[in-house]
Amino acid sequence: MVWGDRMAQAKSTGTDVDIDMGALFASLWQNKRRIIIGTLLVTVLTFIALSMVSPKYRAETRILIEARESVFTRPANQQTDDRPVVDQEAIKSQVELIGSSDVLRNVITKLDLAKNAELTASAEPSMLSRLLDSVGLGRNLSDETRADYILQALRDRLLVYSVQASRVIVVQFSSKDADLSASVANAIADEYMAMQQAAKSEINTDATGWLQPEIADLSKRVKDAEAKVAAYRSSSDLLIGQNNAVLATQQLSELSSELSRVRANRAASEARAASVRAALQSGAQAETLPDVIASPLIQRLRERQVQLNNDIADLSASLLSGHPRIRALRSQLADLNNQIRLEARKVLASLENEAETARLREAELNRSLNQLKAQSSRAGEEEVELRALEREATAQRQLLESYLTRYREASSRTDRGYMPADARIFSRADRPIEPYFPKKVPMTLAAFVASLLILSIGTLLHALFSGRALRPVSGAYEVPARPIDQPAIMSPPVAAVAAAPATEEIQSASDKSAPLPIMPETLQPIETDHTSVAIVADRIMASGAARAVIVSPEGDEASALTILLVRELADRGVRVILVDMTGSPEIGRSMLDNGSLPGITDLLVSEKHFSDVIHLDHYSQAEIIPLGNHDPVKAMQSVGRLPMILTALQSAYDLVVVDGGPSTVSELKHLLAEGTELILGVVNPDDPDVTATAKAVYDARFLEPNLLTPFHPGELWLEAGRLVRRA
Repeated sequence: MVWGDRMAQAKSTGTDVDIDMGALFASLWQNKRRIIIGTLLVTVLTFIALSMVSPKYRAETRILIEARESVFTRPANQQTDDRPVVDQEAIKSQVELIGSSDVLRNVITKLDLAKNAELTASAEPSMLSRLLDSVGLGRNLSDETRADYILQALRDRLLVYSVQASRVIVVQFSSKDADLSASVANAIADEYMAMQQAAKSEINTDATGWLQPEIADLSKRVKDAEAKVAAYRSSSDLLIGQNNAVLATQQLSELSSELSRVRANRAASEARAASVRAALQSGAQAETLPDVIASPLIQRLRERQVQLNNDIADLSASLLSGHPRIRALRSQLADLNNQIRLEARKVLASLENEAETARLREAELNRSLNQLKAQSSRAGEEEVELRALEREATAQRQLLESYLTRYREASSRTDRGYMPADARIFSRADRPIEPYFPKKVPMTLAAFVASLLILSIGTLLHALFSGRALRPVSGAYEVPARPIDQPAIMSPPVAAVAAAPATEEIQSASDKSAPLPIMPETLQPIETDHTSVAIVADRIMASGAARAVIVSPEGDEASALTILLVRELADRGVRVILVDMTGSPEIGRSMLDNGSLPGITDLLVSEKHFSDVIHLDHYSQAEIIPLGNHDPVKAMQSVGRLPMILTALQSAYDLVVVDGGPSTVSELKHLLAEGTELILGVVNPDDPDVTATAKAVYDARFLEPNLLTPFHPGELWLEAGRLVRRA
């Protein structure tokens, strides 16, 4: 909303009125008797009406939906985690089931509700129907139609709902009879439980009826499958050995192990024979070989050899080498060595025979192994078919066992009648003591309060519309509004204008190309052309301008008036921000007590953001962008960004005030835009800079500026770019 609209709402004329609060509330006291009597009358009538209403009672039964199976009765193949989870959709389905027609009809039959006067009232014919029946024009109700009326009456008094975020279902029944309300609620819950048990019993019976022929058929198929396995095994000669392996395969494994052992023995025998043979051929002592030493005869010959060597050594100490005794011993020693070598050859022959025997055994085992390989290959092919038949028989047997287990469980449940419903009644309905409708005391009090409020509001509205509670506004005045394209010059009185000669010098005030005639010094300005701070603020707000540019030719002295104007606007509730373009930090020192804060120069060179340069005035609600710390000369090189900055500020504030200081006409072109108010700040009207600036603004065809001065209204005004003072 622009300020012109805001100020238009705040304006008042001599005919404006305001609400007289004293007269408004005095009308209540004057009509107190009528208000009190009316309130009491409505309260008494309400109490009488409530006393005539038949009381209604409500009883409720609560049902908990849960799995009733225990660890002892749960089927063996069903674990605790396998039980179905009751979701909200399932609970809603149970709510619909409780309120179904089948359940309600069974309750009507069990409780004989067809004879209850409250429920059969809607099924009874009206007086008009009886009259028509008496003349033969009526239509008798059939039993089915009458039952439908009773069912509908029961359903109208029944409320079934689930408690939110729980598995609890509430069954409520309302009736004029307290006993009937409790009995019907309990009967509906009992009938629901019975229906649940019957449904589970029916499912169990259907399961046993389906399993019985399936078990008979499976028994026959299992018997046939096992017969096929036995017949195929006998026809294919697949004999089973240890570990359920085919005999041919088991023999092949054993024969392979025996062949490996024989080959190892043969290699060992050949190696021992080769070592003995090499020792004999090289003339080495064969008796040192392990296989030769192992012979008992060689061991005895070695002992005799050692004895002879000892005897020769003993006799050589006392006899010469040619002595017959020594020669005899040496002859025996030579014979003994020959016997040892001969015995070593026998050992070699034995080892060679052993190696040959191992070779023959190996060849025989190879022949047997080849035969068993062929047999095992045939047995493997036949075993594939056998295993297929065994798998079929096993699968049929397992399925039969599973069916038998389920059949036994289902049969035991049917025989024992154990069919727990997945619900239980944990709160049965009791006979209600107090009716739920009508609540005489609360409803009577509510009627008393409501009637009192309605009669009071009616009295107040009557006082307003009749004008007795209205009074004229005192001290009203009209804020002078000036169109944005009309120059704010000080006009002479009407009489003076009429007395002026009608010459060509009198021209239209809108023609700014020609100077206006100078007013005589005897003429005084009219009272509405003020130049004070308050009146300039009124004009800015009335014009709805989004920007105000202040030119202060006298520098810091005139900028003090800018501060007063901004604070005046802020005090009036205008969201205003002041942009200091004076080139001096005095405005920042006055409003922020600090002249070194970041400001417009830092924003122009993009060294700071808006949030860094906007500060709150210490003495009002106005905000200010001070001069800043960057060099003003260098900052003005980026003056092309200034219109964009001012446009952005206008979108966030009601008014953007720019104090341009002693700006020139060329510099003002960057600041003036559509919807801008131009203000000339003047402290000393005789200052030549002020006179020159006013003349330059007028010559540049700018809007005639508003005059912001410390003088009283009527002492100073602008006229065709010249300052005119009262004589």
